[in-house]
Amino acid sequence: MNVHDEAHNLARAIRESPEYKQYAELKEAASQNDELAAMLNDFQAKQFEIQAKQMVGEELGADLMEQIQSLYQILMKDPLASQYVQAEMRFSLLVNDVYTILGEVIKFDK
Repeated sequence: MNVHDEAHNLARAIRESPEYKQYAELKEAASQNDELAAMLNDFQAKQFEIQAKQMVGEELGADLMEQIQSLYQILMKDPLASQYVQAEMRFSLLVNDVYTILGEVIKFDK
């Protein structure tokens, strides 16, 4: 068994998964609407900012949390945005599961 070949097989399986296909389809559809694409990009940037602050132990300001909650509520009112965000979450869970499985294999005992 060649690890690189298996990695390519995994990449192919991910690309062929329903989670990825739906995510890619909705991402393409959302990108056709400039206003929606801008809102989704802003939402993702704020999510990343929150995650980065959490990773370094920085306190999350109420203003930032209000901004992301407000943007989330606006996005959820748009059917395409709502479907996209949900598909992105499902795809992220799939990728996270793969990372968890790989992490179990490569973790080192102290």
